Amino acid sequence: MTILIKNGRVINPSEKMDKVLDVYVKDGVIVEKGENIEKEADKVIDAKGCFVMPGLIDLHVHFRDPGLTYKEDIITGSMAAANGGFTSVCCMPNTKPVTDNAEVVRYIINKGKEAGYTNVLPVGSVTKGMAGKEITDVFELKEAGICAISEDGKSVMDSNVYRDAMKNAVKADVPVLAHCEDINLVNGGVMNMGDKSEEFGVKGISNAVEDIIVARDILLAKETGAKLHLCHCSTKDSVTMVKKAKEDGVKVTAEVCPHHFAMSTDDMDSADANYKMNPPLRTREDVDALIKGLSEDVMDVIATDHAPHSAEEKARSITEAPFGIVGLETAVPLTVTHLLKPGFITPMQMAEKMSYNPAKVLGIDKGSLDEGKVADITIINPDEEYIIDVNEFKSKGRNTPFGGTKVSGKVKWTILGGKIVKEPEEER
Repeated sequence: MTILIKNGRVINPSEKMDKVLDVYVKDGVIVEKGENIEKEADKVIDAKGCFVMPGLIDLHVHFRDPGLTYKEDIITGSMAAANGGFTSVCCMPNTKPVTDNAEVVRYIINKGKEAGYTNVLPVGSVTKGMAGKEITDVFELKEAGICAISEDGKSVMDSNVYRDAMKNAVKADVPVLAHCEDINLVNGGVMNMGDKSEEFGVKGISNAVEDIIVARDILLAKETGAKLHLCHCSTKDSVTMVKKAKEDGVKVTAEVCPHHFAMSTDDMDSADANYKMNPPLRTREDVDALIKGLSEDVMDVIATDHAPHSAEEKARSITEAPFGIVGLETAVPLTVTHLLKPGFITPMQMAEKMSYNPAKVLGIDKGSLDEGKVADITIINPDEEYIIDVNEFKSKGRNTPFGGTKVSGKVKWTILGGKIVKEPEEER
């Protein structure tokens, strides 16, 4: 198939290119970029007024497959990814069974290929059964196809076990994606500790729950030489520590989720469980620090932590409902609305944080619109305004506090390996 993308604003971080150009795709590869390309094509896309970016890469999703497919499965999760502009996603290992062996890794990869909507990259667990006791065989997992290791959903609390895992990750040349939470300090908390938790009469989660493990993991990465990626950073001090670690030469990168820069506890008008996520929404001071960290490129990546749950689960009280919200289909508009439009980041930084940098974290040959590269492409109209409607999600999950919110930034086309996997309804 051949595709000719006309008149789009091509934003390609690998070349520092930000220019209105045409892009020609043939046999799944970007063959040519230039002005006024005149070639026959099976599909011509008029991208005037739109960003043409490398396909978005999400380092942090939960597809719940195998074992928890009533919440999500690889097919519906992949459809949600394509709908949100993501051409590659990293699936966290807290499945049932845990992604701690080659068989589960191959299952996820094969099912992702069968779905055909996005590149599904499994993340292996740090320890067997995510029990925090015995490290997995990272070499076997890498041979099977993992892109990283993580214990996401919890921290490996035994520092000696975690250090051994980091040493093996260095030998296997895989990054470590770290969920930073001192479980001993959580103590039944369900939202940020502060005025709102007191108002709602529920236990709070302090910033120290995150900050203590961020500090520990940075120190372990400094000692072992591991490539450490800090997941869903939510506190002011996390930004401070990442900045200092980078200055000290530690191999550390960090991500921020859209909900953590788009919303604070000030926006919680009730104890609705759709506000319940881990880490929790923080104060405005934390939000401002995260935005500054993204603006100054201290924080490298925007990732969703897409965490679907059933409507029945999220209908419970905030103390009883599970943590997590969906994010694949709201990440682009929240980024455009809360970071791009106010001028906190540029379109180039958006492409870096949502595609180019995630590819670098993983060490994969993606995140680029260079000629000769696989045609993973996302086309976004940054000026299109609309209301987020959860009933239009492709995900099984509807659990988000952003339903009914007016936003800017609409994903128009998602192209995976030269195949159109999302396009405007009027063009189908």
